[in-house]
Amino acid sequence: MPGKSLTLKGYLYTEIISDDVFLQRAKDFISEGLRLGQLKPVVSKVFKLDDIQEAHRYLESNEQIGKIVVNV
Repeated sequence: MPGKSLTLKGYLYTEIISDDVFLQRAKDFISEGLRLGQLKPVVSKVFKLDDIQEAHRYLESNEQIGKIVVNV
């Protein structure tokens, strides 16, 4: 069964941004994954900047599955 030897590694945001080499590797990994279509972010809802208060209320509601995007 493929999932039996699955290993997950989590990182703290501060671990990534405090090391310039690690941060660049992370940026490269994400950019390449997006470019190749291997990383597909889930967008829950898109708001206009004028609706930022509504976006914040939606964020606080914890109803979203995925990212909240605000167009500037």
